[in-house]
Amino acid sequence: MPSTSAAPFDIAIAGAGIFGLSIARRAIQQGLRTVVLEAGHFGAGASGGLLGALMPHMPARWNPKKEFQFQALLSLEDHVRQLEADTGLSCGYTRCGRILPLTTQDKLDHHLERAEESKTRWRPEETGFSYVVEPAGSRSDWLDSAAAPYGIVYETLAARASPRLYLSALAAFVRREATLLEGVKVVGYDETLGRIALDGQSDLTARHLVLSGGFAAFDLIEQFVGERIGRGEKGQALLLDGAGLEDKPAIYCEGLYVVPHGNGTVAVGSTADRDFTDAAPSPARTAELIARAQSFCPSLEGREVLTEWAGIRPRCNRRDPVVGKLPGSDKVYAATGGYKISFGIAHLIADCLICDVTGEKPQHPLPQTFQPGHHFGDNLLRSDQ
Repeated sequence: MPSTSAAPFDIAIAGAGIFGLSIARRAIQQGLRTVVLEAGHFGAGASGGLLGALMPHMPARWNPKKEFQFQALLSLEDHVRQLEADTGLSCGYTRCGRILPLTTQDKLDHHLERAEESKTRWRPEETGFSYVVEPAGSRSDWLDSAAAPYGIVYETLAARASPRLYLSALAAFVRREATLLEGVKVVGYDETLGRIALDGQSDLTARHLVLSGGFAAFDLIEQFVGERIGRGEKGQALLLDGAGLEDKPAIYCEGLYVVPHGNGTVAVGSTADRDFTDAAPSPARTAELIARAQSFCPSLEGREVLTEWAGIRPRCNRRDPVVGKLPGSDKVYAATGGYKISFGIAHLIADCLICDVTGEKPQHPLPQTFQPGHHFGDNLLRSDQ
């Protein structure tokens, strides 16, 4: 534990998930003296899952949120490759593409329109990424043709990464260049003194504090602002033996992802439960995930379950993540609530937040719906349920 008599940190980050560690990396790159404070161990929350699906929004009804995510996915590979070069560790990243089955004529017509709009939104001639409709029976060696009687969408922007490898690389970078403290829980912050109160341990001082501890961050945000802007939702996923399937694209079918990984596993998930009693995997949910995945992906039949995971994911009431300075504060920031898109956007979220701290211009502007003003006060009353 650093001495409280030492010079204060420039920035302290409460939470070592994908947002917290990404923010720490960006802060370090900007020359800020940085400490990450994690109540458990890094990746202990929702970020330590299994799925690793880095999937774009549909190229329709375009808005700043979709543009931000599009730019994030375009730039993520370079970001990951630099992290891998800096640490010598793999993040398990690759462009895998994605299959979407079409089950009705209405869906076929709808996705034909999306495919046309993608030529404007995704700019395939410039980016190389396409969104096309293929006929019934296409790619039936992977997706059962019976699950896609009207054909499929095949898009090439989608990617995947190993959540745990990615987090391990970020944690290694932070440990080498700054301070990462595990088993250290933030319980309060005195802005006037810059003093961070820790549960059962000596205080630290920092000029800025970022609340990025998953769904638990909502408790601290409420402590500072007096409003509760989010909740936890339980998710569950599993890893199957995937030998021979490493180069297959991801499939999204009936709300379920099947994502092959390069290490010979296939991730299946995930569920979303508002009501839950604990964060442990449910055997019934595991059986349900296996049955659903096998129903449209026969190649998974008979494969061994290697790992099960369950965790509580942070979901803001207004749906989008909250990123930026808390109302009424000069030094406390929030970065949480990415829900299912956190890994794909974390590096740009980190850039936006650190630019907010330093007064610089971010690579891509933060969507208005991600900013704190969208989540508090009168806006909180219009929660997106």
